[in-house]
Amino acid sequence: MSAIDPRTVLLLTGIMGGLMSLVLYSLKRNYPASIEGLGDWSAALLLLFAGGLLVAGRGKLPNVVSISVSSFLLWSGLYLAYVGSQRFFGVKPRIAPWMALITGLALVQLWFSVVEPSYHMRLVLTTVATACLSGVHAWLVFRQGSITFSRGLAVGVLVFLFGAQVMRLVTSFSAPFPLNAEFFDTSTLQLTYITSFAFSVLLFSISAVLMATDRLRIELEHLANHDSLTNALTRRHMDDACRSELERCRRHGHSMALLIMDLDHFKEINDIYGHQAGDQALINFVARVNALLRGPDQLGRFGGEEFVALLPETSLDEAIAVAERIRGACTLAGQAPACTVSIGVTTNRKDNDSVDTLLARADAALYRAKAAGRNRVEVA
Repeated sequence: MSAIDPRTVLLLTGIMGGLMSLVLYSLKRNYPASIEGLGDWSAALLLLFAGGLLVAGRGKLPNVVSISVSSFLLWSGLYLAYVGSQRFFGVKPRIAPWMALITGLALVQLWFSVVEPSYHMRLVLTTVATACLSGVHAWLVFRQGSITFSRGLAVGVLVFLFGAQVMRLVTSFSAPFPLNAEFFDTSTLQLTYITSFAFSVLLFSISAVLMATDRLRIELEHLANHDSLTNALTRRHMDDACRSELERCRRHGHSMALLIMDLDHFKEINDIYGHQAGDQALINFVARVNALLRGPDQLGRFGGEEFVALLPETSLDEAIAVAERIRGACTLAGQAPACTVSIGVTTNRKDNDSVDTLLARADAALYRAKAAGRNRVEVA
């Protein structure tokens, strides 16, 4: 026998779950709309909180409410937490089949509560449903790339819950249940299963907050390093990348290339077609250039219609070939308005080269391309 009251454990955990629901709802209100699933996680904790309150009222509330309705709320809460994770990771949920299954299980639970009361059968239904929901949820989170601390915590909690439910199912057959078995039996085994579920819900809510925080950090880093219109890298990021690559080239004696690109007569595009058309021309240009670059290459926007490409491990002849491919792709592009590009190319030459000298040489080559009639590649 245990001196700990399982009813108290459920109530305290439910209150904490309700508070975590408010935390997640606050995150939903304040985080970018691109971070999905927070509202589902918040609603899931509310359902689990409500279901836990009804379970805690067992013996004081009608069985239909404290057993069948509470089970429906708890299973729905676990499923909604799974839906939240699906949306968070960009997976489209299939709600109707799952809710039909949960409703069917709740009706069977109702049968074994009212028509043919059987605590053992209700326990089997509860453990199987909880194990299935936690198992598919853990597999979903596990499949989302490399494991971070937050996702590792979520997977660990869900796997623990799955294992606890499987053990509960196994022990329910190995230990016979008396006719008057009760959910709030104070045996050590029963208390362990109740507390494992309660604290698993709390720990998952913490992991959800951590996953949302990680996603926000990633989005803020992306915004800090990428141009909001074209998604090209920012000038600050390109300056740092060029400096790091130049230092690496000095250490190993390698070659790097810089391309400065400027869209020809871009002001006329804005004047004739409007600024929205001009914005789309910039977006299209970045898409075309990125399609021609290698994985290690980086493309940044230096302002207006001027862009810089960093090409590591690239000789001058290779850089000229890349520049000509870019120029040709812009010349042949069928999208209106038509927009050609002038390109200045340079590579590192001396040990005392700096990012500023490289940019100055490439800019001088670009100026010559403009002076020679535009839609050209020049080298410095």
